[in-house]
Amino acid sequence: MTEEKTKLLRSLAIDRGAGEAARSSGTRPRWLLVAGVGMVVVAAALVAVLGLPEFHGLRGTEPAVAQSPVTGSQQPQPPQQGMAKKDAGALAASGYVVARRKATVAAEITGKVVEVLIEEGMTVTEGQVVARLDSVLAESDLALARSRVESADAAIGAVTADLQDATRILSRVQTLAQKNFATDADHTKAQARVGVLTAQLRQAQSQRDSARLDAERSASVLDKYRIRAPFSGVVIERSAQPGEMISPMSVGGFTRTGICTIVDMDSIEVEVDVNEAFIGRVVAGGKVNAVLDAYPDWSIPASVIAIVPTANREKATVKVRIRFEQKDPRILPDMAVKVTFMREANAGGLPPNATASAN
Repeated sequence: MTEEKTKLLRSLAIDRGAGEAARSSGTRPRWLLVAGVGMVVVAAALVAVLGLPEFHGLRGTEPAVAQSPVTGSQQPQPPQQGMAKKDAGALAASGYVVARRKATVAAEITGKVVEVLIEEGMTVTEGQVVARLDSVLAESDLALARSRVESADAAIGAVTADLQDATRILSRVQTLAQKNFATDADHTKAQARVGVLTAQLRQAQSQRDSARLDAERSASVLDKYRIRAPFSGVVIERSAQPGEMISPMSVGGFTRTGICTIVDMDSIEVEVDVNEAFIGRVVAGGKVNAVLDAYPDWSIPASVIAIVPTANREKATVKVRIRFEQKDPRILPDMAVKVTFMREANAGGLPPNATASAN
């Protein structure tokens, strides 16, 4: 009986070694593990936020300061790599070199090209002949008109001689009539002849004037067969060749409308599109620094000519014209260029730690 009670009491006793083994085998509460992971995530987020450049920018220009975990004192941190200092107040834009005076030289009449006197890159002066057209018929018309002028001059000379003779006869008849040696019929006949010859002289003079105008017109038409440069400049394109037909208007086929293209290099300037949000920072006459893409190490001084008073609805930009302060043969039309508006040229100014791009 006593042994049975002893066995029963032993079966009801708690085995503390088995509980410790169960806890060591991984049966700890899961909330401890979740709490640990959360603390790690929060710590990583704080480190990422404190390390952002924008965060330091919001705190000012002073270097970041960290607190020592041991002593609690603040220690300056080294500046971050890759954070370059930008030029405060710079407004940049890009555009192209353009020529204000650029013309495609064409003929005012239709004709065949017989000679082209220019090549690409050649410098021409105003009024210089750049090409000639076949002018055989025009020369014949001019010669015919000049012959008509000579014929009219000869007719005027003949009528003038007859008129002088008729005037002398009329004078004698009048003298004889006063002495009753000439009849009234003779006097009337002499007066009529003078009147007829006077009318013929006026007619001959009018014909001569018409012939001279015709000759001048023929000479002007003949001059149009010599195509001249409208202004001084450089030939950048030669379009026509000898033997081709040229016309002031396109008539189809193989007829050309232009001989060459001339650019006035003195009219070279820059056109850029500035974002309308920054156009208030550009003023006429402001200083500009221009750099051609072809010569990135060459800085060209320039200035603002004018702000074109219209905006582009699609691009939300405003066109600005810029002049080069110095001319150079290396500056060519249609070259790409980047410009920087100096701070003196900015009306509104920029914040001390901000830069803007015009487009």
